[in-house]
Amino acid sequence: MFILRRPHLARHLRFSRSYRGVSAAAVRQDAALWTQAPLSLVESAAESLFHISIDISDAPDLVSSYTRPGQYLQLRVPDVEKPSFLAIASPPSFAASSGAFEFLVKSIAGSTAEILCGLKKGEIVELSSVMGNGFDVDQIDPPEEYSTVLIFATGSGISPIRSLIETGFGADRRSDVRLYYGARNLKRMAYQEKFKEWESSGVKVVPVLSQPDDGWRGETGYVQAAFARAKQVADPSATGVVLCGQRQMAEEITAMLVADGVSNEKMLKNF
Repeated sequence: MFILRRPHLARHLRFSRSYRGVSAAAVRQDAALWTQAPLSLVESAAESLFHISIDISDAPDLVSSYTRPGQYLQLRVPDVEKPSFLAIASPPSFAASSGAFEFLVKSIAGSTAEILCGLKKGEIVELSSVMGNGFDVDQIDPPEEYSTVLIFATGSGISPIRSLIETGFGADRRSDVRLYYGARNLKRMAYQEKFKEWESSGVKVVPVLSQPDDGWRGETGYVQAAFARAKQVADPSATGVVLCGQRQMAEEITAMLVADGVSNEKMLKNF
């Protein structure tokens, strides 16, 4: 997920317009294809990261347009013209059953994201239609033919990876599914409470900390370095890859795996 920085936003940080009394019935889709919807949850997920949930129960077209993990949309906050692009963290089935989109948002000083993370439950934001093709998991199906899937995420890039894992891609029918998830330290690593659930679905979670606290005994450094130490790609022709996060990480992982014989067509990205 990438957050677009917004200059000259200081005046918006004092934004005080209250929508706490607005219910889901206030959701509407205007002629410009922007849907107004109330926030249903804003809470800390990790240091500088926030769980954001948006009620879209009265926007069925928006709900139905989210069909594949890795898709994203644009989000606008009041009085800020340019939107931010946010990958949807919750799986499509959650939107259908709960009428909500969930996001993992990094609060960056001076950005639209900082304003969003400072809003309260009930306040209104605007959402574009769902965009992008998401992760084309068909490229690494059936599981019996692609027994290895290597997943790489850094920071808030874990957001669409959560959607992928919780949607399911046959991880329990593959022999080697690894998630290398990088963050500065554990305080900056979101979704730790989900790791056991992900592991039980067949995904081995490998946390990688670039600046760990004393006592950390897991992988250290950057994600690409941690993977280079492990490698263990048994059959490149039976390997799929999913990438989301820092560009340098994605480029280095791609180069490493292509050199080992993994097809570029089997490397899935959401942007």
